[in-house]
Amino acid sequence: MPAPENRLKSALARGETLIGCWAGFAAPYPTEVLAEAGFDWLVIDAEHAPNDLGTISVQLGVLRGAATQAVVRLPMGETWAIKQVLDAGAQTLLIPMVESAAQAADLVRAMRYPPEGVRGSGAALARASRFSGIPDYIVTANAQTCLMVQVETRAGLDALDDILGVDGVDVVFIGPSDLAADMGHLGDATVPEVQESIRDALGRIAAAGRAPGILALDHDTAARYRDWGARVLAVGIDVVLLAEAARALAARWREG
Repeated sequence: MPAPENRLKSALARGETLIGCWAGFAAPYPTEVLAEAGFDWLVIDAEHAPNDLGTISVQLGVLRGAATQAVVRLPMGETWAIKQVLDAGAQTLLIPMVESAAQAADLVRAMRYPPEGVRGSGAALARASRFSGIPDYIVTANAQTCLMVQVETRAGLDALDDILGVDGVDVVFIGPSDLAADMGHLGDATVPEVQESIRDALGRIAAAGRAPGILALDHDTAARYRDWGARVLAVGIDVVLLAEAARALAARWREG
């Protein structure tokens, strides 16, 4: 029996555009609500949300078997952290602040078992192998991992073509907010030079045969990025969705 199919990776290979949402509550119940909403994928965020291995693991459990696919964003690309979340059942990882081909290649190796990589082979303890219930797990898992790298600085854009040349990088995800900040426009990704950099990057990623990804929090911007070629498109953040709805409700009743 082989490792389970990574349906997100398979959908990208078919050329599909996938709509996602950020999951930042660090708890299973809100993540389950998002999965029931019908998103193609969710980012369990451990970079800016208060997730740790325990909260990531329980959310992966909630999403196991769901139509909505899990993506785990780690705060860094450390080999030991990648190993832990893969063993916990993640198949797709999003790693921030990638700025070189060498860094991307290290991430590919961290996600794969030898001889292609350096992932530790103690899968008997892991949900990923269904606790030894998948006898062929370690010899088939490499084909089912999906690596998304975030390019979100000028250095990353300068190295983009080299990063795209690394076999095993499946998605290159542009980070508009950090890119704008690095270009001297903190808090404003709408500046024309930032937008042009985003458009150019999305086009280069697509031309290289990789899936371009990006996050946008308003409909018009998300639609524009989709038109520019984004195929892994995040259109919301759960914490923001709740905060905006709560503020609007409170304001309506105060005004009334």
